[in-house]
Amino acid sequence: MGEPSQIALPLSARGGAQRIVVGNANAAVVEALQAPDRWPFHVAVLTGPPRSGKSLLGRWAQGLHGDTLEVVDNAQTSDETALFHRWNAVQQGGTREGGALLLIADAGTQGWHIALPDLASRIGGSLQLEIGAPDDAMAGELILAHAEARGLSLPEGAADYLVPRTTRSFAAIEALVAAIDRISLERQTPATMSVWRAALEALHGPQQQRLL
Repeated sequence: MGEPSQIALPLSARGGAQRIVVGNANAAVVEALQAPDRWPFHVAVLTGPPRSGKSLLGRWAQGLHGDTLEVVDNAQTSDETALFHRWNAVQQGGTREGGALLLIADAGTQGWHIALPDLASRIGGSLQLEIGAPDDAMAGELILAHAEARGLSLPEGAADYLVPRTTRSFAAIEALVAAIDRISLERQTPATMSVWRAALEALHGPQQQRLL
């Protein structure tokens, strides 16, 4: 696929419009969210690792489709009987907010365990959308996007230096940028290499020094 891109979301953030990076981990999800009329039973289930932008994508999809899409975030904590009735209502074209249903679940890699058999079978037959792990290109764009959202200025080459030295996960990348921002503020110095190295060591320990 091509280089990662960004889509603007209608949300407030410190750096302006909040954005989410579109790359290898979520491009198929973004594409599917644009066409709920193609979803089996007009229902989709979105899962993914922590801090991967599931809720942001849900809000983006809601903004695209308005009242024709109902979004239920943290669906794994919802009453299963109520979700069962919502699923059935979609089939009758009678949901409270429209004709398609997006369930967002913080299920992780173990899956979303549903106790109610009737709901489990229906959810299993719905479109399954999963955000994966970011590759190097997407990780670099995520670093820059998080820095932009914080109003943190990173010199050219920061992403190239940081990506090979941190864990390839959404949560770890976000934590790294937060640590760089914090250390830069504490030292009252620009976020240059000495700050990057301190943030990496704070997150990954002294063994990180072999890569520094």
